[in-house]
Amino acid sequence: MSRRSGILEFAVLGLLRESPMHGYELRKRLNTSLGVFRAFSYGTLYPCLKTLVANGWLIEETGSTPEDALAAPLAGRRAKIVYRLTAEGKEHFEQLLSQTGPDAYEDETFAARFAFFGQTSRDVRMRVLEGRRSRLEERLEKMSASLARTRERLDDYTLELQRHGMESVEREVRWLNELIESERAGRDLKGPAAGEPASRDTTSGASGALPRPGDAPRPDAPDDTAT
Repeated sequence: MSRRSGILEFAVLGLLRESPMHGYELRKRLNTSLGVFRAFSYGTLYPCLKTLVANGWLIEETGSTPEDALAAPLAGRRAKIVYRLTAEGKEHFEQLLSQTGPDAYEDETFAARFAFFGQTSRDVRMRVLEGRRSRLEERLEKMSASLARTRERLDDYTLELQRHGMESVEREVRWLNELIESERAGRDLKGPAAGEPASRDTTSGASGALPRPGDAPRPDAPDDTAT
């Protein structure tokens, strides 16, 4: 399984831990809410869902989600397939949440992990944050050494691009320092950026968009017709 497939499975399990959803809603949340997957097709999502069902981590049901129930029913409307997390799926997701190995520090993996920090224990959050900071500090050191070696051979625009990259990494390191300090002080982040726990279940978290240093605001992707 590729790293990106693993991240997608993790994110799908995390979203379904909040509540059952159909494929259209899952794709919308992944594209617009998590900030991890910029855009991907149903051709990517549905094979992932089928794999999770085959593993016993999800079940398929014909019906509606709580959100659908609030809308007026349409005559002749085809029933949607709703995906629900099983007990085994919840256990598997909690195992994934507890992992703090090197993969958790990589760019996309860390973004997905951070989006579900509201469902993650404090000690695990600390290990992931400190691991990410260490990874970025190593990256910054390599970038600085590379720039020092090649500075005389680069034109002004290439130099500026490299400086911009270093500044982005430095901003994220500062951001991580602030988060680590808050965790050590026992302060939980609140609001959509941190994934505030849902009121219906004290063990669940509402996954907000990941605040990536240097990211520009991104408009929501347009809705697609459900399939």
